[in-house]
Amino acid sequence: MTINRQVAEIRPFIVMDVLERAQELERTGHDVVHLEVGEPDFDAPEAVKEAAIRALRNGETHYTHSLGILELREAICDFYEVTYGIKGLDPDQIVITSGTSPAFIVAFSLILEPGDEIILSDPGYACYPNFARFVGAIPRFLVVKEIDGFQYDLERVRTAITNRTKAIMINSPSNPTGQITEPDQLRALSDMGLWLFSDEIYHGLVYNGARAHSALEFTDRCFVFNGFSKLYAMTGLRLGYIIVPKMFVKTVKCMVQNLFISANSVSQRAAYEALTNPEVSQDVERMVQIYDERRRFMVRRLKEIGFGVVKEPKGAFYVFANASRFEKNSYKLAFDILEKAHVGVTPGIDFGPNGEGFLRFSYANSLDRIKEGLRRIEEFLGEKSL
Repeated sequence: MTINRQVAEIRPFIVMDVLERAQELERTGHDVVHLEVGEPDFDAPEAVKEAAIRALRNGETHYTHSLGILELREAICDFYEVTYGIKGLDPDQIVITSGTSPAFIVAFSLILEPGDEIILSDPGYACYPNFARFVGAIPRFLVVKEIDGFQYDLERVRTAITNRTKAIMINSPSNPTGQITEPDQLRALSDMGLWLFSDEIYHGLVYNGARAHSALEFTDRCFVFNGFSKLYAMTGLRLGYIIVPKMFVKTVKCMVQNLFISANSVSQRAAYEALTNPEVSQDVERMVQIYDERRRFMVRRLKEIGFGVVKEPKGAFYVFANASRFEKNSYKLAFDILEKAHVGVTPGIDFGPNGEGFLRFSYANSLDRIKEGLRRIEEFLGEKSL
């Protein structure tokens, strides 16, 4: 019995292995501090929850337009105009999806044919290469260095381009590094003649005066991915979207009709509230301030413990810390910390070979739990060195 090769090549998402083992430990009575998962510890804002309840009570439990509720798509167009100065977006360019993962499948399937190459950073989000392999494409990994803030080396990008290279993936702010792609780099990448896939899911989660730019500010030869899980703490509502070039609207609509029919109707009403209710904006601002407090604390404590943080993260809610002075095998170190200190962290190898020797710490947990988790790790590493 055989299975499809593209399916067979999908690799495990190690952070989920960590989480599942942590949950096993919790079921046996252990208290585990979760610094591994990239999920906000906040609930969705009250106005968002009320909008979802209102939608249910109003009977909005049916299929929507395949691209999504028109009012929501219009609100996204307005958001990109106000936030990034992007004028002229057509609501039909916005495709609402059940989280961003289906959006990646749509875009990758549309642009990448079997044997085509897509340039990805190493380290980078673990699921990107699996999306590429699923459609028969070939991930072309480019090492990004800690000393450079994990930014692409533009000359290396140019050298890597072949006649099969179709696209380059950008994730800013980045998972796992929390770094932001600078506008001059976005402009240079836009000029290389490739399709840009720009994952902007962590936009809005930026700190200390930093700003994340949209790829749409520099080119319309791009696919932009965004959603409501991270900024609005709506992970369980599973709602994302993709902005597609106008030339692909008809084709993408046909794909979505066949593959997904439509995204969740109730979640779409909740998302509309998130984008348009000023109270939600205030809630988001409060959450961002709290994340920033956690970020500053975590970076300081990790350095005190002995982890390397060359360039402090400017966005998302991750610190990608060099742990090689303690253990070069990040998988082993992460599971040792979990089993002995009962703290979940993500091994850097989950994000590519160049992530080896690093650990990703998430500060999407309360400050008290972060303090406790780092205290346990410091104690464990002190005992380990004896």
